Amino acid sequence: MKKNRKILIKKASGETAPFIEEKLRKSLFRAGAEEFQIEEIIAEVTKKLYEGISTKKIYQMAFNLLKERSKHLAARYHLKQAIMELGPSGYPFEKFVGEILKQQGYSVEVGVIVKGKCVTHEVDVIALADHHHFMIECKYHNQRGIVCDVKIPLYINSRFKDVEAEWIKLPGHNKRIHQGWVVTNTKFSTDAIQYGNCAGLKLLGWDYPIKGSLKDLIDDFGLYPITCLTTLTRAEKQGLLDRKIVLCTEICSTPKLLYDLGMNEAKVNRVLEEGQMLCKNVMKNDNN
Repeated sequence: MKKNRKILIKKASGETAPFIEEKLRKSLFRAGAEEFQIEEIIAEVTKKLYEGISTKKIYQMAFNLLKERSKHLAARYHLKQAIMELGPSGYPFEKFVGEILKQQGYSVEVGVIVKGKCVTHEVDVIALADHHHFMIECKYHNQRGIVCDVKIPLYINSRFKDVEAEWIKLPGHNKRIHQGWVVTNTKFSTDAIQYGNCAGLKLLGWDYPIKGSLKDLIDDFGLYPITCLTTLTRAEKQGLLDRKIVLCTEICSTPKLLYDLGMNEAKVNRVLEEGQMLCKNVMKNDNN
């Protein structure tokens, strides 16, 4: 491909846009790749670009090239797709969100029936810390290009207001800060953000807000899902999810979970090596 030639690529939304090398560079850098690795991968990818190539195909090429160089870096690069592989049900994502809140000092309940003023509600996550009490709804998607539009925060806010009307009657709750949250693994529309901010909802998306987004929190706390791991097969990942095992830290601290899936010692060691490299920051904090 000529250096200055603009190749149009196809995004998950179906829209076309020019290929921007810097975006690929930033995503590889964020995964922890070294500068020389980044330049090697970009050189290989750009040679194979063609008009109308999908972003998914570009991602897969870059992922495979990074995997050849470092499995745990490829696992980090795979993060966004790995979150989408937590399905098909939303429960693993709800548990995942709950674990992120636990790392921030909240006591957490997942999948709770809560009494509202008018009706009862099944709430994905309830989080409590100090004077804060949060009702959190998780909107999980297993496909790229899906946007969380304004209908979602409108609906969640009405449910939250019904629950809040009962919460403030509880002893000691008149001085607590109650808030509704919407958490998604994709993006919010402009209207959803505008309404959420106006209504006082906390919105947490894949890349929203600019600081403290979902991907930022995952990196900050080292809470990577088991679906990131390149050493696990799809069936092995599903086997762990069926047992409600979501986090890499869970298998690193309890290797028996891997043996229970029928893995031999050599395979277990390969998985643990990748998992420990991926989660070394949080594992280090847990051991202090």
